[in-house]
Amino acid sequence: MNKRLAAEFFGTLWLVLGGCGSAVLAAAFPGVGIGLHGVSLAFGLTVLTMAFAIGPISGCHLNPAVTLGLAVGGRFPFKDLAGYWVAQVLGAVAASAILYVIATGDGSAIGGFASNGFGEHSPGKYGLGAALLTEVVMTFFFLMVILGSTAKKAAPGFAPIAIGLCLTLIHLISIPVTNTSVNPARSTGPALFVGGWALSQLWLFWVAPLIGAALAGFVFPKLED
Repeated sequence: MNKRLAAEFFGTLWLVLGGCGSAVLAAAFPGVGIGLHGVSLAFGLTVLTMAFAIGPISGCHLNPAVTLGLAVGGRFPFKDLAGYWVAQVLGAVAASAILYVIATGDGSAIGGFASNGFGEHSPGKYGLGAALLTEVVMTFFFLMVILGSTAKKAAPGFAPIAIGLCLTLIHLISIPVTNTSVNPARSTGPALFVGGWALSQLWLFWVAPLIGAALAGFVFPKLED
């Protein structure tokens, strides 16, 4: 278990450092900024690379919602849920600390720091209802892809590609709405450094992804039967 938790810690650290790091450091860099498309791809690449690296060790969840969805779907023991959640959140916080040091290295403030938000803190100024629905639906389909691509009948070896591309697509759709969470750990790390509004809105980015993931964990096994 210790090795599995360590894998989840480092995997989630990589996800947040790579994904949020691309948003904070590279999205709007003068002349060569990667923009929404680049940030979306960066998040997908973090999951794809880590799925190959630590998938055989911990399953490469990197996300409390994924762990819950797999547990509801009968793929993961509920007794191990809390340990995975703690490792994932700690990995996200460690990544955010590293990114904070890098981002402030030129003397600038961190700004929004890739935090998730709704209302005035949504990139497109989308309200609470739109943000909640977006996060539930996007996480639902993320788990459907994860459960399907890792099923016994699925083609072996291709799950990381499907999952990474799915996360890329999710970001392409929902960055304008919430800055894309679908991952409570990813939301928690940056929010702790921004404080204020980011912490006050953090509840949504726990509740909505967990609901979406649990729904997928319930629905997908019905499709397999």
